[in-house]
Amino acid sequence: MVATLLGIFSAFSKEMAAQRERTFLMVKPDGVERGLVGEIITRLEKKGYKLVAMKFMKAPRSLLEKHYEEHKGRPFYDGLVTFIGSGPVVPMVWEGLDVVETSRKLIGATNPRASDPGTIRGDYGIDVGRNIIHGSDKVETAKREIALWFKEEEQTAWEPSLEKWIYE
Repeated sequence: MVATLLGIFSAFSKEMAAQRERTFLMVKPDGVERGLVGEIITRLEKKGYKLVAMKFMKAPRSLLEKHYEEHKGRPFYDGLVTFIGSGPVVPMVWEGLDVVETSRKLIGATNPRASDPGTIRGDYGIDVGRNIIHGSDKVETAKREIALWFKEEEQTAWEPSLEKWIYE
């Protein structure tokens, strides 16, 4: 019986490890200017996610055009790229179980007025054009965005000692 339980837990642990993923989040210039970087990091850390890469930078327009290329041709594209390039941003890579989907829930709806209280945008945003933070919407998008902003060697693989208190 013990061997059966250990086998079940081992299989579950392997399945859980396979579901861990990475996502790209970026505090936009409005979030940086309002001093919300620490609050955002705190929320993700308290949830149990692991920060594996972070920068503080003013992004070049060429990088922003690649990042937002899916929106090219839409009426808001140029204003979006110009705004994100107007001040410093904090791009980050976070890792954990279902981190893409869960971080989107923590962030809230794109329009802050439609975001639930308790989410980052619900607590700190009012206008869709000043919605504090960007977060990847899918695992595939996260992989593309991470590759745009971070070299592989800039992403740190590490195991926090608290991880055993977060994951089975």
